[in-house]
Amino acid sequence: MYAIIESGGKQRRVSPGALVALERIEGEAGNQVELSKVLLVADGDQVKIGNPYVQGARVMSEIIRQGRGSKITVFKFKRRKRYRRTQGHRQEQTTVRITEIRV
Repeated sequence: MYAIIESGGKQRRVSPGALVALERIEGEAGNQVELSKVLLVADGDQVKIGNPYVQGARVMSEIIRQGRGSKITVFKFKRRKRYRRTQGHRQEQTTVRITEIRV
């Protein structure tokens, strides 16, 4: 069984027991989180597709840790103008363990 969820403007395929890094979700480690934006639920040959979301479908998860992603470098450059700007960024992330998919 798996589901496709939307969180933080991105879509992820999840299944029970999977660890998933999502955009920051409020809460502390150990808290239960319900993800309600479920786009698709598949269980063997049975597939439910939402329009845009599957009615009544929920993905239950547990927050494992709050942290930040790897650093990316943003570099702007204009040739012949002596213009260079370097900036770094680290995105806030929440790691969750999927515990259950409810339909």
